[in-house]
Amino acid sequence: MPHDLPTVRRLEAVGFRAWPAASVAYDGSWQIRLTGGHPSKRLNCVVPLDPSDHRDLALRLQKAAKRFDSYGRKLIVRETPLIPPQLLSFMEAEGWAPFETADVMTVDLTELALPDTLDYLPSHDIGRFIDASLVLDKDEASLKPALAEILSSIKPQTGFFIKEVPKDGAVAVALCVQDNDLAGIMSFAVAADRRRGGLGTEILSAALRWARLSGARGAWLQVVSTNDPAIALYRKFGFRKVYEYRYWRQGVMA
Repeated sequence: MPHDLPTVRRLEAVGFRAWPAASVAYDGSWQIRLTGGHPSKRLNCVVPLDPSDHRDLALRLQKAAKRFDSYGRKLIVRETPLIPPQLLSFMEAEGWAPFETADVMTVDLTELALPDTLDYLPSHDIGRFIDASLVLDKDEASLKPALAEILSSIKPQTGFFIKEVPKDGAVAVALCVQDNDLAGIMSFAVAADRRRGGLGTEILSAALRWARLSGARGAWLQVVSTNDPAIALYRKFGFRKVYEYRYWRQGVMA
């Protein structure tokens, strides 16, 4: 099914602003994103943004690989509906393979039934949010400085939502980034032993309600396509898949 490319371009643009890489360079319409302190694939990948930009594929991939090598990283290409088909064919012929797929989902906030009041007010305490996220995602504490840099670099309005309980501390978090009339849901996590108890619904409702009160008319998110429980929750809120993207690298079995 053909994609609405203007919509894809807009969602890609707000996605870049919601999770900014430390270094962004361009080779034609290929965006080269690198972040030395954080291994996130979204922050360390090449993203082609024009289906017609397919000149000198081998040379440009070689140049990008050298740039990634200078950061101590292997080259990753992110495939969206904006990628040139010729690049996909070239990568396949050269032994590249996709290794992760994610869905981009959206919902119309103007038609969404949400609570009349905010159960959770957004925090502006980046350090507290990072500490909670690291615990819930079971990430290394060494990532804290990089996360602080990323979150501090987000230019649109942000709301950090944290659910804490006595003794146990943080049990759920969500980051909402409002970019004009679109709000992105990022870093959404619920403690493993607290899932299916309504916490995810509560904190997601609060984030979306805050976004709508702040002027957002639509919301978007990105989720790994194999994360069935999360996708089921998002569908309950009315989120629907708009397109998917895949990460590619060389020498990886599909």
